[in-house]
Amino acid sequence: MKKILVFLIGLGPWISAGPVLAQDAAGQQFQGFNLQGYSESGEKAWAVNGSKADILGDKIKISDVAAESYGEEKMNLTAESGTINQADGNIHLEKDVIITSQRGTQMTTDSLDWNRTADLVKTKDPVVITDKDMTLTGKGMEAKPGLKTAQIEKNVTATMDTDPEPEVKKTITITSDGPMTMDQSKSYAVFEDNVVAVQEDQTLKADRMEIYFNQEQKQIKELVCSGHVVIIRGANQSFADKAVYTGADQKLTLSGRPKLILVTEGNNAFTSIGN
Repeated sequence: MKKILVFLIGLGPWISAGPVLAQDAAGQQFQGFNLQGYSESGEKAWAVNGSKADILGDKIKISDVAAESYGEEKMNLTAESGTINQADGNIHLEKDVIITSQRGTQMTTDSLDWNRTADLVKTKDPVVITDKDMTLTGKGMEAKPGLKTAQIEKNVTATMDTDPEPEVKKTITITSDGPMTMDQSKSYAVFEDNVVAVQEDQTLKADRMEIYFNQEQKQIKELVCSGHVVIIRGANQSFADKAVYTGADQKLTLSGRPKLILVTEGNNAFTSIGN
């Protein structure tokens, strides 16, 4: 028969635990563990399960964590181990931490802090986020659990498929020192500080790059670069304060002291156009 424990954490979650494996002055150890939280309206908001739980004062240490969040989008979260703080209900996870959103976006990292009240997950460790048409890596992250909005702090690399045809692979790779912020609900991403984008034989550099996506066609709708913009196509180079690329007509517009340097003939012959 299960022993049922009730703790007043946050919005009235319930904890149920299996048979007692050990009990001493330091705490209790249970086989099997389930913690559920509810919103103010009484709807199930989240759940945390584990194969074993050690209750040590105001800390609950869990093995083989499997959790779910039922916010705007359902999220599944797994880790080898976790610690629940009974005072505030926040959860720290470690080793092979994986978040999987309902639509299939997945994030992996080494450790994670889940603030349930603010509905935020954070880590200082390297992260990898994968989606159907994108892979994003970096170090340090803050995000909503469903991964619709996220900020990668530094050492950012994003590889995206920009061709809507499934049999055609046309990728663009973007790196930046960071931070990088994305909002999938608004189909928007911004890269900051030493941004470099490479696609086939073209390289684009800037201080800041904003990307707006066409979600239906899985294409870049608009790309806005600002600050020390440099565009390299083979031996030709363009310079400007701002560059705007529109995907519908594949047009690139330079503004703010634009200058174009072209190779006209020979290895060392150039023509400069602009001001």
